[in-house]
Parts: sequence; structure tokens; C-alpha cells
Amino acid sequence: MVEFSRPILTLPNGADKLLLHSCCAPCSGEVMEAITASGIDYTIFFYNPNIHPQREYLIRKEENIRFAEKHKVPFVDADYDSDNWFARAKGMEQEPERGIRCTMCFDMRFERTALFAAENGFSVISSSLGISRWKNMQQINECGRRAAGHYNGITYWEYNWRKQGGSARMIDISKRERFYQQEYCGCIYSLRDTNKHRRSQGRDIIRIGTQYYGDED
Repeated sequence: MVEFSRPILTLPNGADKLLLHSCCAPCSGEVMEAITASGIDYTIFFYNPNIHPQREYLIRKEENIRFAEKHKVPFVDADYDSDNWFARAKGMEQEPERGIRCTMCFDMRFERTALFAAENGFSVISSSLGISRWKNMQQINECGRRAAGHYNGITYWEYNWRKQGGSARMIDISKRERFYQQEYCGCIYSLRDTNKHRRSQGRDIIRIGTQYYGDED
């Protein structure tokens, strides 16, 4: 990995700790190392009821726990209430990626993050979701702000984790740590559509639990 001099980050409004929603270890790796390098006190909040099937969910969660333990970062394992997610997604089954189903999904995860923050003394929340180039950062930030706006004293930190090579370092860290490499966003509809595209290209469908960063090297 190329040596990089990290900027010192500061939380908004002079806050002294952060609740970081994490979607997975690969997306969180660069975010966590940047926050750690700045000496910020933070806790990981893992709430991702969209991930399907449960085997995929458990693999992603355990990878995130492993990395959090390596950095001695507190890890909050929230409920896997997938039934609630499916109920909220009803009627949106055919919506495209980055559409209203994704907005619903981000809203749901940020709402739970903001609630936990309000109940446990955190005044700032953020997420690793925005570092992926496959995501719409504006869509994510709007959902984060909306969730934080339900509570007095809660701020959503909109830091752009992609800038200054953040997305490239995300991949470097993933290879260094040999993180599990998920091949679709996470939900059953993303899995369905990704496999449909693969079949159209004559490619094999996704095999859960088989791909790891760095193995191709």
C-alpha cells in the first residue's frame, strides 16, 4: 500500500464521539482507519436487515467484528429484523438500484442508527455507505440528514470518504485484510438482478462465501 499522510479529522459541532453505521468490513476499512488515525472516539453500529440470505449477513457481520476487534473499537450488533425490511420493501420489488427501494433501505438503517445515538449519548452519526462508487452519495446523505433531523442534538456527519483516494485505499485495505468480497449490494432483489445480468453475459451466478479480496492476486 502506498504511504499516505492522513489529514486530521474533527467531528462537527465540537462533538467528542461518533456512532458510525457500518454496512460491511470492506467499506468500513478505510473509514475506520481514517477515524482512528485522527484519534476520534467512535463506536461501530451494525444494523443491516436488508442483507439476504442470512448466511451472507453473518459472513459480512463477522468480518466487520474481526476488524473492529483488531482496532479495539466497540461494536454494537443490532437486530437482524429482516421481516420488517421485507414489509417496508413491499411494492418496491421491481425498483432499480439507487431507486426508491434503496432510499427506503437507507432510511430504515439510518433511523435505527439515529435512535440508538439519541438513547446512548451520541450527538453525531455517520456511515461507511457513501465510500462505495456504486452508491449515490447524495441519496445517502439525504437519508442520513433526514434521520438525524428527528432528534434534537443529533447531527449527521457528511464527510466525503471517497476523496483523496479513499475508494482506492478501501480496496487496498480489503486486500491486505483479505476481507470477504461480497458481489452484490446485499438485498434479495440486488442478488436477483445481479444474477440475471450475469446469466445474460454467460457468467456463473454468485456463490456466497467464496470470494475474498486478494485471492485473485
